[in-house]
Amino acid sequence: MSLKHELRRRILRVMSNGVPVSPRQLADLLGELLSNVSYHVRVLADLGALEAAGKKKVRGATQHFYRWSLDAEWARKLLEETEDEPPDDQS
Repeated sequence: MSLKHELRRRILRVMSNGVPVSPRQLADLLGELLSNVSYHVRVLADLGALEAAGKKKVRGATQHFYRWSLDAEWARKLLEETEDEPPDDQS
């Protein structure tokens, strides 16, 4: 699983409390572009680290919500590593 990318790790840290959140909310919390966050949320969902947690209509668009679904101890330890480490995976 590709959790070495720093933005993916930041997303998972924010979501580790289990509360469903949308990519828009994550982008606002992390100070990142919505397009970047949405991409990495999709990657994390494809990897099984996040799962769909519902949809909501907002101003004519559909907002998707996701929740943490990582139970592996190795993944939790990886997220605890310092943020100073350079990412190995830029994809």
